[in-house]
Amino acid sequence: MTLIFLGIESSCDDTAAAVVRGDGEILSSLVAGQTDLHAAFGGVVPEIAARAHAEKLDICVEEALAEAGLTLAKLDGIAVTAGPGLIGGVMAGVMLAKGLAAGSGLPLVGVNHLAGHALTPRLTDGIAYPYLMLLVSGGHCQFLRVDGPDAFSRLGGTIDDAPGEAFDKVAKLLGLPQPGGPSVEEQALSGDAGRFSLPRPLLDRPGCDMSFSGLKTAVLRARDDLSKTQGGLTVQDRADLCAGFQAAVADVLAGKTARALAAHPVPVLAVAGGVAANRAIRLRLESVAAKAGARFTAPPLRLCTDNAAMIAWAGIEAFGQGRRDGMDLAGRPRWPLDQSVAPMLGAGKRGAKA
Repeated sequence: MTLIFLGIESSCDDTAAAVVRGDGEILSSLVAGQTDLHAAFGGVVPEIAARAHAEKLDICVEEALAEAGLTLAKLDGIAVTAGPGLIGGVMAGVMLAKGLAAGSGLPLVGVNHLAGHALTPRLTDGIAYPYLMLLVSGGHCQFLRVDGPDAFSRLGGTIDDAPGEAFDKVAKLLGLPQPGGPSVEEQALSGDAGRFSLPRPLLDRPGCDMSFSGLKTAVLRARDDLSKTQGGLTVQDRADLCAGFQAAVADVLAGKTARALAAHPVPVLAVAGGVAANRAIRLRLESVAAKAGARFTAPPLRLCTDNAAMIAWAGIEAFGQGRRDGMDLAGRPRWPLDQSVAPMLGAGKRGAKA
């Protein structure tokens, strides 16, 4: 029997619901963003995000079921993000999922948001275990060896800002609109990446850990130096800073990925998370994979960013391993995938790192 699961995602600023089949078919996937709600604040405001989730979650679920042409009675289970993330949003999703499970009698599976990203290549490309996952997003950045639905080994990660968070902060420093990733990438197209001497943090040190806070600070100093000497930034200054910053992030990610593949050779390098949508970074990572003799895969853009299809799929995989959750399922602001190592330090504005 092919399982059909409803997925619910509300860990940050995207309210999402999806219906997915166990054979990998996405029957529906809806995402209601909150960009306009947070635009005036330069980042995600947890209280506003939680309130918006509470208002939109049931509507998203209804629309996802309608688009799939199914009712709750035709489903085999409900999967919901139970962490890590902004706890108000996580709790909104968990409470709705509990109510639906209690009312319908369907089994409930709490999903780690990071596992959803890490297992997405299984949904989109059907790749086999094991594989190396670079999860790179607004709130998280880590290398994971994935050996099963609940078998993750963290090889390294960011010790401070995640790359997506650094993109957002750089965009804000340069007066560019949010979200910062697309804004910086667009500016970088007309920029000279070699004009400014920006650091490649931790690239000269062993291991797979990364740091992006110092790089962001270097952009700030370069901006301030230009402002002092010429009274502000020109259009070309802004483009050159964006190009230099993007190149530095790409160098760090490519260098650390090459190191991870050398230390843990696997057939496939998979990349997921919002930063995986950056074309320049993706091309660098494709090159690294090719040199290591590994296949490269990255989900389509709509599945790189937060979505509920990945949560439904992760729930299906966990359900197949016999996992079930009860009405005592709790939301978690922190939830490391690899329980055998200490959690990464720091907490970005888009949620706690794990």
